[in-house]
Amino acid sequence: MKTVCLNFQIHQPFRYRNYRFFDIGSDAYYYDDFANETFMRKVADMSYLPANKIILEQIIKHKGKFKVTYSISGVALDQFRLYAPEVIDSFAELAATGCVEFLSETYANSLVSLTDSHFFASQVKAHDDMIEELFGQRPKVFKNTELIYSDEIGDLVHRMGFEAMITEGAKHILGWKSPNFLYCNALNPRLKVLMRNFHFSDDLSFKFSNTGWNEFPLTAEKYAGWMVSLPKAEEVITIFINYAAFGQIHPKSSGIFEFLKNLPDAVLKSHQLNFSTASEVVANLQPVSSIHVPTAISWADEERDLSAWLGNELQKEAFDKLYQLKEQMRNCTDTSICKDWDYLQTNDHFYYMCTKFFSDGEVHKYFNPYSTPYEAFINYMNVLSDFKIRLTAVVPKSATDLEIANLKELINVKTRKLEQAEQELKKIKKEMSADKLIQEKMVAPSILDKKM
Repeated sequence: MKTVCLNFQIHQPFRYRNYRFFDIGSDAYYYDDFANETFMRKVADMSYLPANKIILEQIIKHKGKFKVTYSISGVALDQFRLYAPEVIDSFAELAATGCVEFLSETYANSLVSLTDSHFFASQVKAHDDMIEELFGQRPKVFKNTELIYSDEIGDLVHRMGFEAMITEGAKHILGWKSPNFLYCNALNPRLKVLMRNFHFSDDLSFKFSNTGWNEFPLTAEKYAGWMVSLPKAEEVITIFINYAAFGQIHPKSSGIFEFLKNLPDAVLKSHQLNFSTASEVVANLQPVSSIHVPTAISWADEERDLSAWLGNELQKEAFDKLYQLKEQMRNCTDTSICKDWDYLQTNDHFYYMCTKFFSDGEVHKYFNPYSTPYEAFINYMNVLSDFKIRLTAVVPKSATDLEIANLKELINVKTRKLEQAEQELKKIKKEMSADKLIQEKMVAPSILDKKM
């Protein structure tokens, strides 16, 4: 019997406000609170909350036979806490059923695995600590940002304590092989690898509401039928999609929620399919072979590589400038700076700078709040410039930086003293004006008496 491993990604970045060049060094608050709250409330009400409600109803209805795996970034959880705490409550309710699993990932949904193993491990730990705190689970299976994977990253993930991870079933990697089996890492066979079936995933996440698609409309019965018709030897169908496909990418009017509601029935009544969480797949199946990935892959765009984030000079410049600060950040304990450091690493900032305008241009445009990639680059670099000034003031990089930091602190102290003196002077002037007014009122009647 084949098993369906249904995975949903939940991630929302903190969006930056229009941060001007003249703000550098004078304003250390980077975030567009109105946009962040508005977008989070919208996606929570349109997508996450109604989808969670359906998932919970179907788990109860099918008495534990319907199972789902979630990947929720720490950045998204931070925003739920700020703007939509009931979303966290709904996920906690799902976790309590015992039919929902949470994957491990980087806290900031970052590209840090490509550059620094220390910060990679610390971000993963921070994320998993939050998942355990909120939902009572310690993640067992790892999912890297945007399903980024290579042989070396897989080996590192196993050394961090994970037995398995999920990545993209890229055609140029699999060749004639099917993604519908469990594989293992080429450098470290002890790490098992689940491969995303991009046909089943993309049909649901991108094509569902496309009236020009030759399979439109897609019903749960048709979808389950495709799974049943796969070769009998194939063992697992790993579906991994953006959870916002339900209600946001595909509106309620498209029938996407009805599809989700009917999917468990359609799959289970076939008697040839069942549902498993990612860790259950890993526990129940054995790898059929290793999968060799010498160069990093992802689930993005036609190329399934890193070009969505590091494909042009703008992106590479921003990425390099950001991680040039990592040595200073190792010695930084300032909580505000550490939090901003996490949010600066979110992969979306680099995605916004993408200059692809061909096969995948519409996808990039859909998720991009900026008018152009160049606008995204300038805004990000302005924020990064201010962040570097703040970091250097706390953790000087050289003797010159230390001297500048000391001078800046001296200027700040003198500025505060001047401001305090100015306030005291204003207070004295106000009191003197009040005394003068009282004296004038006392003198006025006596003058009047003399005239009379």
